[in-house]
Amino acid sequence: MILEYLGILSGLLLLVVGADKFVTGAANIARGLGMPPLLIGLTIVSIATSAPEILVGSVAALDGKIEIAIGNAIGSNIANIGLVFGLSVLIMPIKIASATLRREYLLMFLSAIAAILIMLDHELSRLDATILLIILAVFIYWIVRIAKKTPVTDPLTGEFEQELAQIMPLRKSVVFFLMGLILMLAGAELLVRCSVVVARALGISDLVIGLTIIAVGTSLPELAASVVSVFKKEADIAVGNIVGSNMFNMLAVIGVPVLIHPSGIGNEVLLRDFPVMVVMTLLMGWMVFIRGAGRFDRIEGGILLLCFFFYQYWLFAPPVGS
Repeated sequence: MILEYLGILSGLLLLVVGADKFVTGAANIARGLGMPPLLIGLTIVSIATSAPEILVGSVAALDGKIEIAIGNAIGSNIANIGLVFGLSVLIMPIKIASATLRREYLLMFLSAIAAILIMLDHELSRLDATILLIILAVFIYWIVRIAKKTPVTDPLTGEFEQELAQIMPLRKSVVFFLMGLILMLAGAELLVRCSVVVARALGISDLVIGLTIIAVGTSLPELAASVVSVFKKEADIAVGNIVGSNMFNMLAVIGVPVLIHPSGIGNEVLLRDFPVMVVMTLLMGWMVFIRGAGRFDRIEGGILLLCFFFYQYWLFAPPVGS
């Protein structure tokens, strides 16, 4: 078992390092091709930060472990809001000023509703996966239109321009992109295989492994990016990364693996995991856009973080009466 635990840690490390290289390479390739920084941030970066979840889910689906992929998608959303966003705000209170984020938050919420509606029959078919990916394509098109209409005075525009001010040479960007992809593929394979062995040994379901170890592990790139953005006074980017990643998790991280391996869905996903994700999504939206009018303090960050830890405890707590 020691080798499997080391394999999990090694897989997570490869995913984090690979994701960093992949995002940097993808963003700089797009910048070198003349894409505006805001468009890169809202599309390329959001897709790239969800790449670890997509690759882990795809590897799991190829092994017939679709519950890992579903757990990873839902668990990553919960981790992004509770752990990543909550911890970032606990470190340093933030103020969000971008009107663009309000529109993107709506897309994130709608993507969660779309995934829930498709799963209500307890089945995920290739048709369902295709519908999710079509919705994703429509949302990306909408985001592109939003980015083109966003005024240069929007704080998010300035933050992305500052973040992508230095353009990496195209050849080096391609090397970073390919290196990151290879590292993430290796990390995904190692993480899934070792996690399955550990889950069987401990009597834990594939779903719970996906919701916990793998979900937190694949959310580490978002955690690193958000904390750095908060310290650099780029709060809108920090929130934008989370919102964009959560949208892709519901549509691509579920859609791609299901396209590979259709499967049924258990009651616990619909009665436990999805409700927690939706409640935390609404709580984040209420805190950021209604209660504080864009301000987010340490108390609110602490509440989200406590919600995340309570959910983790709930997953492993013994049934009442046992």
